Amino acid sequence: MDSVLHNLSVCQKETISVCVRDPRLCKDDLWHSHIDYEICLQTNSMCFRKKTSRVRRRYSEFVWLRHCLEQNALVMELPKLPPRNPFFSLKNTEQVAQRMKGFQEFLESVLHTTFLLSDSRLHLFLQSDLSITRMSRCALGKTRYTVAEAIQRSGSGFTTTLEKATCDSDCESSSSSGLGQSVDTQTRGSPVPSLEC
Repeated sequence: MDSVLHNLSVCQKETISVCVRDPRLCKDDLWHSHIDYEICLQTNSMCFRKKTSRVRRRYSEFVWLRHCLEQNALVMELPKLPPRNPFFSLKNTEQVAQRMKGFQEFLESVLHTTFLLSDSRLHLFLQSDLSITRMSRCALGKTRYTVAEAIQRSGSGFTTTLEKATCDSDCESSSSSGLGQSVDTQTRGSPVPSLEC
């Protein structure tokens, strides 16, 4: 009987797997561009609304996330991000691999720190296609949609419609996500049926 219970508890152990991959050059305009990365998340943890997700994020969004988490984890030392390199090039495969590895190590460390899992901005960063500004507003309850709704409907075009409809709205959210607190780039990402990281 004890071995059956042990096997059952092992099977039900929570796992969170994250993968950073697929760097992509995005043109902002004629003179400016940036690189974004696909973040794949697969989990059986009760902390997450979706069990699998995929979003695209850029370096400045990782910086924003770290800053947000730092505000909540006053006495905790957060992992570092890979350093900003003004001469970063997508053509330099070593630089790209190092940056992706740094992002992945950062996220793995954050996701294995139980205290940080209560920050809804982390959940919005990993599982919604909201911009930095929208994530912040949503986490503060200043949107018509909750954190849970933003995550659940991410990638369906729903958040894009909501962002346009609530652009200058002072509406308060009528319900809380229960996840804690949560900035502005383009809408992107979609849920993934299965991850192959």
